[in-house]
Amino acid sequence: MATFWIFCGLSGAVYLLNDVLDRTADSQHPIKRQRPVASGALSPAVALTAAVVLAAASVAGALMINGPLTMTAASYAVLLGAYSAALKHYVIIDVLTLSTGFVLRAVAGAVAIGVPISHWLLVCTTLLALFIGLSKRRHELTLLTDGAAGHRSILREYSPYLLDQMISVVTAATLVAYSLYTFSSETAERLGSDRLGLTVPFVLYGIFRYLYLVHQRNEGGSPSELLLTDRPLLVCVGLWAAAVVLVLYTPLGG
Repeated sequence: MATFWIFCGLSGAVYLLNDVLDRTADSQHPIKRQRPVASGALSPAVALTAAVVLAAASVAGALMINGPLTMTAASYAVLLGAYSAALKHYVIIDVLTLSTGFVLRAVAGAVAIGVPISHWLLVCTTLLALFIGLSKRRHELTLLTDGAAGHRSILREYSPYLLDQMISVVTAATLVAYSLYTFSSETAERLGSDRLGLTVPFVLYGIFRYLYLVHQRNEGGSPSELLLTDRPLLVCVGLWAAAVVLVLYTPLGG
């Protein structure tokens, strides 16, 4: 639980920094203009001070747990800070950087409790983060249309067609990677069950539902909001979790 709060603090610090740096562009955005810094409700000086305090407190908290978590937390802060300051202006690098941030969160969970980091965890997390990140870029591009480049210059380097091609590649790779993970002998030995492949249909539906919302409903700008407000997606996640529990804790033939 402590690691969860540590990365909540780090994420908050990064968001505050990013909002300060993007406040001028965000003020012209139809949705982001409502953010505290962009709207003027929160001054940049206060936001930056809060970001420094949050980051320092979070890294200090990680230091109290163990060294590997401290390194992971510090790496996350530096990487996402570099993203806010510079890396978000480089095509493809921007999305890869955001995806690496999600991978570091997964790594933090493993090092916090001292368990081995599975290569499947790294691969699946990277691909899923890329899928979400590219979908978010597409939503932003289609939402702003001709004004996209004016809001963020990097968006002129993308097009809906290019992003659709990237999303197609990542979608296929995500499904293949998850399927290989569920059916691998290594996974069966570690989990004590060879039936995890039964959860693949839920993952397939979840990804297809997300693509439907991005392409047909023009959503996807806020993945967390989408997950919490779309009932079919929520049901799918719930059924996937239930299926995992049944597969792992129900004896074969029981």
